[in-house]
Amino acid sequence: MISKNIVLSFSIVSLLLFSSCKEEKKVEEGPTQMEQVMAIHDEVMPKMGKLGKLVSQLKPMADSLGDESAQAKAMRDLQQANESMMDWMKDFGDRFDSDEILEGKELSAEKQKWLDEEEEKVKKVKEEINSSIAQAEALLESSN
Repeated sequence: MISKNIVLSFSIVSLLLFSSCKEEKKVEEGPTQMEQVMAIHDEVMPKMGKLGKLVSQLKPMADSLGDESAQAKAMRDLQQANESMMDWMKDFGDRFDSDEILEGKELSAEKQKWLDEEEEKVKKVKEEINSSIAQAEALLESSN
């Protein structure tokens, strides 16, 4: 009788240890690809207001210097970066539902392929936003 209880207790303890190690492994694996894509979005989304502010600062200069000026080009680059982000968010929202984005719902093979595509797109959007901001700030700094 005692040996059955010991075996049962040992089995339960082993099962608990195994399952807790398994859960711990999940945590150690790091963010999912969906979380990484959303982290890139979350990193650059706060910069969208800065794009608009920089456009409004460059517009008077671009108007006075003409369409071929560095200021006009920088303003167009900022506007394009803004449009790229808006397009990416719309396309991303059309491809994935909230459970897939927020709850980690498993993706079909087709949606996994889409996520790979969207990851590359959002990385390009991030670069476009950051480079257009850097270019505009450098122009504004040099004009002061």
